[in-house]
Amino acid sequence: MTTARSFGNYDLAAALADLVDNSIQAEAKNVWVDFDPQGDDVTVRIRDDGHGMSRSVLIDAMKPASRNPEEERDSKDLGRFGWGLKSASLSQARVLTVVSWTSANISAARWDIDDLDDWSMDVFQGKKALELLATDRRSRAGTEVIWTRCDRLYDAGLQATIDERLNRKISYARKQLSLIFHRYLVGESGRKLSIHLQGASLDPTDPFMTSHPATQSMDEERITVKNGESICIRPYVIPHFSKLTVQERQVLGGEEGLVRNQGFYVYRNKRLIIHGTWFRLVPHGELSQLTRVRIDLPNSLDFEWKITLDKSDAQLPVTLRKRLREVVQNFSKKSVGVHRRKGADLNTIEKSPVWRRNAHDGRIRYLINKDHPIIQELVAGAADAFIAHQAIKLIETCIPFDVMGSDKGATENEVVQAITDPDEFDSLIRACMISYLRQTDTPPSLKKFLAFAKRVEPFSEQWKYAESFIKEKVLKDWSLKNE
Repeated sequence: MTTARSFGNYDLAAALADLVDNSIQAEAKNVWVDFDPQGDDVTVRIRDDGHGMSRSVLIDAMKPASRNPEEERDSKDLGRFGWGLKSASLSQARVLTVVSWTSANISAARWDIDDLDDWSMDVFQGKKALELLATDRRSRAGTEVIWTRCDRLYDAGLQATIDERLNRKISYARKQLSLIFHRYLVGESGRKLSIHLQGASLDPTDPFMTSHPATQSMDEERITVKNGESICIRPYVIPHFSKLTVQERQVLGGEEGLVRNQGFYVYRNKRLIIHGTWFRLVPHGELSQLTRVRIDLPNSLDFEWKITLDKSDAQLPVTLRKRLREVVQNFSKKSVGVHRRKGADLNTIEKSPVWRRNAHDGRIRYLINKDHPIIQELVAGAADAFIAHQAIKLIETCIPFDVMGSDKGATENEVVQAITDPDEFDSLIRACMISYLRQTDTPPSLKKFLAFAKRVEPFSEQWKYAESFIKEKVLKDWSLKNE
């Protein structure tokens, strides 16, 4: 049983997800997750309003390895090994108690890995089982999983209070559960599921942002594999960051950013298993960061995909590698195209571009706009103004037009001059803010800076995101007056 604590790669989010799987299997409409810190410990309660279990079914469910992973299962079954409830719970706590009730009875069972006593399990019935619940039963049937002596919920050694460390884990779990079960949270499975974490309901996190008008959804492709089973593949090209707000970008980028979250999103019965991987078919890259491919698997293909016990990893079958590589290469071109279309209008007088087009005496030249606020700040702050001007002139006279023309014809999809990394765009906005503060003679304000930035390239061409970032980040960092 102690060894079971190391099965899989469970963190709090993965452990909770495994229990939510059981609630879905029990046809629950609601799952409540509550944390109750008590001194140096915390009690975690995961309750659902599913169909509950009888005493005999509960005892079977509490048995280690209670199922044969090779047996045929219901097509909607989210389990496989018969370890999920035990391994997930014991990965976080040393004591696992499960209370389950139906309209006819209530019973409970407990594993305490510090007091196994020759593999005996504590079993409770009736009033004694009812006393284990912290609150009254909220439904005619249901199950509550209780974790106590949660020795792995706190990160030892961190310079923070217990509550702060726990809150960080809860916050991360909230984000992960919103992503893993997003298709259940919107009712795509035919029955809408609600997950309540510390009293707050989870909103679904759609990694494809299918409701956004700028998302490109491709036709679904069905590939027949072993024994007539099939998988469904649907590629998406998510919006360029310039069409998003800061909050939308953070949702799509997750903890690691847009680049690391490109790739395949593998679902088993609409439950997300693994995401942000190309299975080594192609490398992660800046230009393919908008490509995401949804793969739907039936649970009958668990063995071929090597779904792990904690449902956090899978392996691509060799027989599918060639076909999926073709899918990736085809749709990555659309992602690159979204970046390549991000250009700038050089012939406007009401905006401040980086380059100006100069046509005189039948000759066309492209000159750096020295009135651009960031360029202006660079020249003004240079130790030697003469050298700074000469450096700009050097760049203007050495533009490799011949190579650029050749590249555009031969490798059109690879030539991308626009900013592909939103973090680089954020840095430019901050640089623009510094220029604005140094050049303005009036008291700075949000309204004035917004008007200033809207005339400056590249912010003017990607204004939706720029305006959102300024209001969310710049206003706070520089303490501008919101007027």
